[in-house]
Amino acid sequence: MNILFAGTPDFAALHLQALVNSRHTVTGVISQPDKPGKRGKQTRPSPVKLLALQHQLPLLQPEKLTAELLDQHTTDVLIVVAYGQILSQSILDLPQYGAINVHASLLPRWRGAAPIQRAIMAGDSRTGVSIMAMDAGLDTGPVYQQSVVEIDPDETTGTLLHKLAELGPSALLNTLDQLENQTAEVKLQPASGLTYASKINKHEARLNWNDSAVNLNRIIRAFNPEPIAYSVLDELRIRIWETQLDTTDYQFQAGDKPSPGSIIATTKQGLTVACGTGNLTITGLQIPGGKGTLVRGPQIRNARATLFQTGKIFQTLAHA
Repeated sequence: MNILFAGTPDFAALHLQALVNSRHTVTGVISQPDKPGKRGKQTRPSPVKLLALQHQLPLLQPEKLTAELLDQHTTDVLIVVAYGQILSQSILDLPQYGAINVHASLLPRWRGAAPIQRAIMAGDSRTGVSIMAMDAGLDTGPVYQQSVVEIDPDETTGTLLHKLAELGPSALLNTLDQLENQTAEVKLQPASGLTYASKINKHEARLNWNDSAVNLNRIIRAFNPEPIAYSVLDELRIRIWETQLDTTDYQFQAGDKPSPGSIIATTKQGLTVACGTGNLTITGLQIPGGKGTLVRGPQIRNARATLFQTGKIFQTLAHA
């Protein structure tokens, strides 16, 4: 098959590499325009662009993809993986076999931009990859096949993305074989179980310690490795990478129960912080200034002894 590929992040690049390594021919690649780097640094090409350049594949980076831009490409099927734009029906109708999307959820659960993060935040026990025939809706098309993976209790977006990246390429290649052999079957998505995975906003990364320890732990895992959850202590923005639920039965005098955000213990594991419900131990954090090294376990209390004293209180504001 002649394939036109559209995608942007690492997850998409892994699928593009699988297609390059296959018997199919990638006739062109579409990716988002380069984004400005952090703190005014030069623009950064996407992982998909870098891979396309490495393999000397024709590359497009339009601000808005149109059907006219694709007329020059000979393609049997358009493969879309985390591209970042909603495509018009005129684009989807161009290839002989239409457009196929690799979506990182078990549709119809978590349609939308951030299915991996939202699955972890919701406490889902499993997720997967859906190979879908695209239509003009938001992840509403019929599904060719799905592959399922368990979400471990300590799963982060980074580790779960790695699992899904191992499932997606093989499922995609299997679907392409079925399309060529005319054995492919699609099933309409069920009407029940529909949820939407809205785009992650940076303000969500600021922790509200009035929330439960369970929910805060999920948020921290969902935002690892990007954008990384944080909280403010003594006017310092502390990035919180890793946590674990604390089950210690702390005994406090009547009326002395610590307020949410209070550091109630410093141990070999890290800092234990009171939450709206339950307690959470920060086992990995990053302090601003210096080299910004990730500090773990017993190194935390040694890094800034006066900063991380028992009784200090992280700000409990929900938003920056």
